[in-house]
Amino acid sequence: MVNNIVQEAKSKMDKSVEVMGREFTTIRTGRATASLLDGVKVSYYGSETPLLQLAGISNPDARTLEIKPYDTSALAEIEKSIFQSNLGLTPQNDGKVVRISFPPLTEERRKDLVKVVRKMAEEARIAVRSIRRDANDHIKKLEKAKEISEDDSKGGETQIQKATDAIITRIDDLGRKKEADLMEV
Repeated sequence: MVNNIVQEAKSKMDKSVEVMGREFTTIRTGRATASLLDGVKVSYYGSETPLLQLAGISNPDARTLEIKPYDTSALAEIEKSIFQSNLGLTPQNDGKVVRISFPPLTEERRKDLVKVVRKMAEEARIAVRSIRRDANDHIKKLEKAKEISEDDSKGGETQIQKATDAIITRIDDLGRKKEADLMEV
């Protein structure tokens, strides 16, 4: 019973790290990456369709993305959706492909993005601590109801704490790595 609680807590903690990692991909470093466009939806024949389903995305160089739609009639909508996506990107349409050029980040903008990364990492740490608290509360309720022994309760709490420490270390490492990417010129 305690092992199930520990495994469930570990699983939830891993998901928190995955969510943070996905959020990190939306923060643009100086390099062009297709993952920046993951959240972009295009109005295509009346329905909101993910850009990745409508076009191939390539990197001809480190500061440019090329979006080649499978259906050229969607070109104008793709350009419009990217422009309205609040990513701060200005697409250029040449009639066959949409190109996005990424200007280098200023030092001030890099520092602002580092603050955003730190905030995201802190939110992930808070989520992990909340999961730890919930799991420990569940174990304590089982102990009070005499469904598990005091030793099982202490052992479960120790396992949850070890998992929490490991996940927080992962969060810190990912945060430092993203900060280093941002500060790299």
